[in-house]
Amino acid sequence: MSETRWLVPPSGLPILEVQRLGRREYGEVYELQKKLVEQRIAGAIPDQLVLVEHEPVVTIGRGTDRAAVANVAHPVFEIERGGEATYHGPGQLVAYPILALEPERRDLHRYLRDLEEIVIRVIGELGVDGRREPGLTGVWVGDKKIASIGVAVRSWVTWHGCALNVQVAPDAYAGFQPCGLDARVMTSLAEQTGEPFTLLLLEVLFVKHACAVFGRDLPPIRVPIPEPPRFPDLPILPG
Repeated sequence: MSETRWLVPPSGLPILEVQRLGRREYGEVYELQKKLVEQRIAGAIPDQLVLVEHEPVVTIGRGTDRAAVANVAHPVFEIERGGEATYHGPGQLVAYPILALEPERRDLHRYLRDLEEIVIRVIGELGVDGRREPGLTGVWVGDKKIASIGVAVRSWVTWHGCALNVQVAPDAYAGFQPCGLDARVMTSLAEQTGEPFTLLLLEVLFVKHACAVFGRDLPPIRVPIPEPPRFPDLPILPG
């Protein structure tokens, strides 16, 4: 049996495992989140970061009047997070951190600001100046909103998360008011820069800055060490 060795030594920081799911139905990932939260509460897994692009869907938070989404053409999910109606769909990077918050970080306002900080750093690397809007949650570029955030916690383990518009269809928010705002306020990286950024690039940047803001590290990489080759025994010839 071959041995393994650490290619990248541990940093001593808590581990953040990343799951890149590609494009998935919302309901499937919603069920995955619930499973991961239960496992994280039980200590069966380390912190997780789920990155995904959804099929078109609208989600509504606790206490949102369903009449607000009566004219939406997409499936509607009522979920546990805070906040009003929002859209998830193609061209959008959605991030779901499943984190066990340390006692000193058990402040939902701080956690929301941390998610905003990650997005601000990510888009800043692409030349876009993000900002916070006083009294509102999310990330703004000028007078436009580029990222929406809605979270929930269970036993101080976080779930749900944030959605960054990369290249979203112009009519994505038709039929409702995203986060209670005029749909025309929503923007995307493509609209702000004219560049067709890939979701893979945004995923890499999000992981980088999530680790920095949350004080996490990726799992160490282990590579197998192959066994030395075996040669057949050669006959000993009389000499």
